Amino acid sequence: MTQKRGMPSFDMSEPEFLISVMDRRTDWATIICLIGGGQEINTGEAGLVEWFSALQNHFPDWHIYHSGHIIHPNYSWGQDLNSKLSRRNATVVEDLHLAVSVRSYRAEKLSEFVGAVIEGDSTRAFALKAELTHYPLAITRDLASARRWLRLQARGTERTGLVASSGALRLKPEGLHVKAKIDPENWLLNGNDDVWVGVCWDADLRQSPQGWSHYNFRGAAWQRINDEVRRTYRANAYRVLLTRARQGMVIFVPQGEPEDKTRAPEFYDETYAFLRACGIEAIP
Repeated sequence: MTQKRGMPSFDMSEPEFLISVMDRRTDWATIICLIGGGQEINTGEAGLVEWFSALQNHFPDWHIYHSGHIIHPNYSWGQDLNSKLSRRNATVVEDLHLAVSVRSYRAEKLSEFVGAVIEGDSTRAFALKAELTHYPLAITRDLASARRWLRLQARGTERTGLVASSGALRLKPEGLHVKAKIDPENWLLNGNDDVWVGVCWDADLRQSPQGWSHYNFRGAAWQRINDEVRRTYRANAYRVLLTRARQGMVIFVPQGEPEDKTRAPEFYDETYAFLRACGIEAIP
């Protein structure tokens, strides 16, 4: 609103603004919010918490209906949403929870599996992987192998693609430049959905004995992310990447380069070992 509409004093969050538009109605209005857990990846995206903050602070007359699953950490960001709801006109309707992903129709358990991976729980992820019997899932240290796997899996007019985190700046030596300009309209309008995805994993999210570590690449070095919100954004970025495929996925984890301090093998080796421990099958 500030940049594109010339309103420098605009200070509403997106939920507050959207509710305010509907609140102008003199009779009644309904807002249906489809909000995925762990999908916030950019500064300013506060997810479900901001909706309840807006309702609590500015719109006390609205009635809230929710599934009851919103207390999960993926939605609540560590805040006590129950206490917010207890002081509002809130009603639990369990049927409002959309438990099955329509994107990955082959794998109802994919979101749970990815959630366990992002939470660093390899034991739970391994158990869930056993239930992904119709969803091909592989991992490799070689990008050419990942591309070959994708080509062999695709059938007919099915398309494949590679995805990476916007913070994966040291994939560039692998020939993957995440800052390169693209033409979004071509991806949206050229027909045939991308259904097979290769996820390219960089050192911006890396596994260690203490769990996941989060980094930004600044200048010529990796810098650890200390802010809790920004760490959540980085983890969510990989959560989103790992749930883009509809029919199957291969993960590429680079070997690294001993002579390049920004691509040291240890930045990648523990991540690869962790993902293998989650039950993901390795391909040459």
